[in-house]
Amino acid sequence: MLWPPREGEITDAELERLYDYPDGLDRPWVQVNFVSSVDGAVSVAGRSAGLGNEADRKVFMLGRDLCDVVLVGAGTALVEGYQGVKAGEVRASRRARLGLAPVPPIAVVTARCSIEPTSTLLTSTSVPPIVLTTSAAPRERLDALVDAGADVVVAGGDDGVVDLRAALAALDERGLRRVDCEGGPTLFGALIEADLVDVLCVTFSPLLAGGDAGRIATGPLPAAPRSMDLASVLHHESALLLRYRRADGD
Repeated sequence: MLWPPREGEITDAELERLYDYPDGLDRPWVQVNFVSSVDGAVSVAGRSAGLGNEADRKVFMLGRDLCDVVLVGAGTALVEGYQGVKAGEVRASRRARLGLAPVPPIAVVTARCSIEPTSTLLTSTSVPPIVLTTSAAPRERLDALVDAGADVVVAGGDDGVVDLRAALAALDERGLRRVDCEGGPTLFGALIEADLVDVLCVTFSPLLAGGDAGRIATGPLPAAPRSMDLASVLHHESALLLRYRRADGD
């Protein structure tokens, strides 16, 4: 650990304290997690898994331990082969101590209901996924997901754009305020444009990936850049794990 300064290895309790959500939330709090190569690539051979390391995976799973809901874009869910979070993948004792449900649901942002009813998000899960979509989605796709057990929320109009404020409000109505966003870049870019990012946790992997991989956020420019404060810096071997929080007073 580099900052805040301390001696020795960081403990699980200290890691939880650094990455946990604020107490007494009265609105959804969005914590975004990404990994990037040092030259800015968001993936290797099309997937983020090629960038990860032991420490990054530990923080990734910690994010699932601490959240009420995992938020992800449909493209990332499909490319990365998402399934529902399994009970054995999260620390039950930690979630019980924090008063959280045994397993967080996956909330998928998909403007046109592009998730198939046969997806492992629905067939390999212990809790129904939440599908955040728009009224532009074909009715037969929406109905098929409902029939397959998904909690489908229409949070956008005929323009085919998911209103992320409405989507987060729907999560809030379900008591899901600790939001762990796992990407991808288009969803992250949309959250930036809507000024909905509270925390960014980004791991810089010591790789020069090159190629044509994109950056961690893509999309329309926001009205103004969001100021962020550096909250913590960890390192594991040659990887850096940084955590930024919305600047005080914003």
